[in-house]
Amino acid sequence: MGHLGSAEPPVEISKKKAVARLAAAQQRLLRLRLLLGGQIGRKTIGPPLCVLFEGWDASGKGGAIKRLTAPLDPRHVRVSQFAAPTYDEKRHHFLQRFWNVLPGRGGMTVLDRSWYGRVLVERVEGFATGEQWKRAYDEIVEFERTLTAEGMILIKFWMHVSDEEQLRRFRDRAGDPLRTWKLTDEDWRNREKRAEYEKAIEEMLDRTDRPKARWLVVPGDEKPYARLAVVEHVCHTIENKLAKRGYDLSEAALDNGRVLPD
Repeated sequence: MGHLGSAEPPVEISKKKAVARLAAAQQRLLRLRLLLGGQIGRKTIGPPLCVLFEGWDASGKGGAIKRLTAPLDPRHVRVSQFAAPTYDEKRHHFLQRFWNVLPGRGGMTVLDRSWYGRVLVERVEGFATGEQWKRAYDEIVEFERTLTAEGMILIKFWMHVSDEEQLRRFRDRAGDPLRTWKLTDEDWRNREKRAEYEKAIEEMLDRTDRPKARWLVVPGDEKPYARLAVVEHVCHTIENKLAKRGYDLSEAALDNGRVLPD
């Protein structure tokens, strides 16, 4: 069974419980974000945080990003969306256009799609040559290695949705005047190539999952679960990374302005 085939919720959870846990996780994230930004605790800035989202069309990326950023001050997070590269961007190495949005120390960036387009849509649709997308796996791994070696906390999500649920969401969007803008002819065409995309996704997950840049495949058919899973995973990852760097994350330590051990 591949990465996508194993994307099942580990436990069943009611919508009511998921919403309550999400609210608690958002408060937990707010505290961590203020800590990284040097606003609480010892008030020294922490490592940069980059949260990257990839996923199927209508898989819930936007909803997950909304819940992730909702508790945060807009001045403390940047959300950057990437579509097809422009003519000028195509004149440069494919990674060049992502550098300017990456966070510095104390900063946080959320990426709605990313450099993985090279080994997904550019591969499947033929926008990159075989030599280019095959080479890109090593280029991406090395790129992410340099970022994490400098201290970046890099969190990567693949938002998964079943073929049946995706079709249902497409039809819902098509019938809603306020959401039809989210559905394009290209989205329908991509559904016809789902098998090709699944092959590309499996290879991407297999070849670019590394100890300091792990993928989490989030099952997105149930939106409340998916949104909760994203926010809790971000909190858990930040806490683990900071604990390994000697941070004291107890509430008492933060309230007393002591983040690093004496």
